[in-house]
Amino acid sequence: MPGPSEAVPIEAVADGVRLALRVTPKASRNAIAGLAATASGGTVLKVTVTAVPENGKANEAVVKLLAKAWKLPKTSLTVVAGATDRNKIVHVAGDPADLMRRLTALVETATGDPVSSNGGKSDG
Repeated sequence: MPGPSEAVPIEAVADGVRLALRVTPKASRNAIAGLAATASGGTVLKVTVTAVPENGKANEAVVKLLAKAWKLPKTSLTVVAGATDRNKIVHVAGDPADLMRRLTALVETATGDPVSSNGGKSDG
């Protein structure tokens, strides 16, 4: 179980990684909006989508947004928990070590500027 020291909401599993999300449907734009703390002391990635939370439309929008942002095929992302909840777990299929490295870097980039990346430059 992840503790409060977890910097990013990503967990390696046998066939990929699992990512904890908090989704806001009916937002003004589709965006990865950074990290948020949970009441239980964990961390989630905040995602906003313009789709309505009906008939899986918001879930489809989340998968499409993350796949595009992370340059992954949409078929490698699956909502495995929270299909009808704002708090979701998304499974990303692939090599766990590679995905952990890539997605951790992308999540950390997203937390600094939810609109665009900073070209890989960092002061930390």
